[in-house]
Amino acid sequence: MTIQELREKRAKAWDTARDFLDSKRNANGTLSDEDAKTYDALEKQIVDLGKEIGRLERQAEIEAEMNKPTSAPIIGKPNDTKADKAKTGTASAEYSTAFWNSIRNRNYYDVRNDLEVGTDSEGGYLVPDEFERKLIEALEEENIFRKIATIIKTSNGDRKIPIVTSKGGASWLDEEDAYTLSDDAFGQASLSAYKLGTAIKISEELLNDSAFDMPSYIAKEFARRIGAKEEEAFFVGDGTGKPTGIFAATGGASAGATTAGATIAFDDVMELFYSLRSPYRKKAVWVLNDSTVKALRKLKDSNGNYIWQPSVSAGIPDTIFNRPYYTSAYVPEIEAGAKCMAFGDFSYYWIGDRQGRSFKRLNELFAMNGQIGFLASQRVDGKLILPEAIKVLTMKA
Repeated sequence: MTIQELREKRAKAWDTARDFLDSKRNANGTLSDEDAKTYDALEKQIVDLGKEIGRLERQAEIEAEMNKPTSAPIIGKPNDTKADKAKTGTASAEYSTAFWNSIRNRNYYDVRNDLEVGTDSEGGYLVPDEFERKLIEALEEENIFRKIATIIKTSNGDRKIPIVTSKGGASWLDEEDAYTLSDDAFGQASLSAYKLGTAIKISEELLNDSAFDMPSYIAKEFARRIGAKEEEAFFVGDGTGKPTGIFAATGGASAGATTAGATIAFDDVMELFYSLRSPYRKKAVWVLNDSTVKALRKLKDSNGNYIWQPSVSAGIPDTIFNRPYYTSAYVPEIEAGAKCMAFGDFSYYWIGDRQGRSFKRLNELFAMNGQIGFLASQRVDGKLILPEAIKVLTMKA
């Protein structure tokens, strides 16, 4: 079954679930226990179809990547000295070869000369340029926050960001009235560089197997661990030793709305939507937990239209109030007093990556078990630069 056929099947399943919901609601607007179980089964089918569509889309991306040419065509002119210039520094082939040889073999001879430019103060080696780009791509696949935030590179520990805190205005003047001074006010935000690290153990047999693609394995493991910890901090981090998340009590997003009851109603979502100023709504997205999406699927506007709508076309995501949404397990769930969803332009959340990720090989620590350890670390910070650009919905306490 093709992706488009699955999309159409998912849309029909939603129509069935929606009609069932409309026909079985009682006078209080709720379902009986038996009908609720039936609806949950219908909704599970919609979710499962959505996951299968996502899997097929990822499979198509992988196949497209695998079908790319394995070698680059020769496009330079004969005797053209400008063509095919050799890379230098940490991007050079010699550096990359020596780096991985040093990782695989403890006493590899060339490591002293070829990797000298990449030695840090504690004896680790900076990752070759090509591998660092691979790591960043893997982080983006694992971490949904990096897809919607602004990512900048920092060359030192702190990055100062100038911000306009208030703007001046004009005023009406009668003839010969004096002009009123009205200056803009400026502030400053600072991105630090918090250290985030992980350790990986690999058996000597696996490490020395020439058929094993160790760079891809380490990139995948590094991305999975670092990506998960990053995303958690970008959402709920308190800014102490880690980035400040959008749901943080201090330094997080602005309050948009508070629910009137223990559950989310249509009016609550509408109030959150319009609490965000119009300029930010143009690029705004929703961020919420999967359990919150399930609750929103049951909400309708005054015309009887459900605010959640499934996608039936490739490249167009599912929407809430015609705006796309992202889900994460690190967004708080619906409970009393919790900030359970956010709406806004997440490009105003800046992620500062300190340039240079490092690896360190541990030869002796796990030697008795026939394993070799690796330490991987990076320095990163994140902060919402303009709190008014993102609004959050808070459940009634």
